Amino acid sequence: MKKYKSRAVKVGPYFLGGDNPVRVQSMCNTDTRNVSETVKQILALEKAGCEIIRVAVPDMAAAKVIGKIKKRIHIPLVVDIHFDYKLALECVSQGADKIRINPGNIGSREKVEAVVKACKAKKIPIRIGVNVGSIEKDLQAKYGPTPKAAVESALRHVRILEDLKFHDILISIKFSDVPQMVEGYRLLAKKVNYPLHLGITHAGTSYMGTMKNAIGIGVLLHEGIGATIRVSLTADPIEEIKAGFGILSALEKRKVGPELISCPTCGRTEIDMISLTGKVEKALVGIKKPIKVAVMGCVVNGPGEAREADIGVAGGKKMGAIFVKGKVIKSVPENKILSELLKEIRKIV
Repeated sequence: MKKYKSRAVKVGPYFLGGDNPVRVQSMCNTDTRNVSETVKQILALEKAGCEIIRVAVPDMAAAKVIGKIKKRIHIPLVVDIHFDYKLALECVSQGADKIRINPGNIGSREKVEAVVKACKAKKIPIRIGVNVGSIEKDLQAKYGPTPKAAVESALRHVRILEDLKFHDILISIKFSDVPQMVEGYRLLAKKVNYPLHLGITHAGTSYMGTMKNAIGIGVLLHEGIGATIRVSLTADPIEEIKAGFGILSALEKRKVGPELISCPTCGRTEIDMISLTGKVEKALVGIKKPIKVAVMGCVVNGPGEAREADIGVAGGKKMGAIFVKGKVIKSVPENKILSELLKEIRKIV
């Protein structure tokens, strides 16, 4: 399978696309005009691993505080703008790292030119973001709300920027339907060589939304399509970051922090696997080293099947055998499994 290879575009300190790592981003759900609450959420997202953050800019009051927010955070700040090109100009002057717009919905060519000129001067890239619900009426009439319509919409906006000699472009075309999303990005990847931002729009809650994003984003990343991702969820944005890195880790695209593997339990299990695994997962939060930790229910699924793990435990009759690289180093009673396992983990991190 031929892998998609895009050009690289710089966003803050990161290069997106090319052979660069896939970056995980999220979007604030605070009122951007409330600087303290917005900064508080961004700092929490940074701690969770968020690498790029986007905020809504619905009016000039929000645009005018972008500089204040930018000064208090440590990751690239993207502004989400619709309809009013003056908001984009203000955000550029405030120091935004990237602008997300649809060039077709901010007015005349002169207005688009003004935004492009400002972005060129500050070397700020533009993401063209097409959602299934915002496809132009003529394309809807011609194709319906389909991947073909979304791709044509994106290309229409790309041509506007290219005609203005602007090429620091990223593109997204988002659907709520997974097969349509995958088809759309595959079509788009045949038409352009710009970095692509992946995501499923209005995907739903943490449960269903994570599954839909994992399938859609995962399939495309496996095919080499995608420079940056957002796992959109109706949930705390921190859950988006967790899910994003989970997808990258499962695909072995990024190794950031521990990977926990555990068996599904069965009639052979004689320890409280579900409780133990949950506690281990919580204890691993904050560790940055990419280690693999295994929690296995019995000797059948113990050091043998999990021998690739850096460290783990295999349950027995109210006890656990702790192993390192497949070799058992000690056996402990069930009530000491967690403390002894964490003690050994601390030795390697």
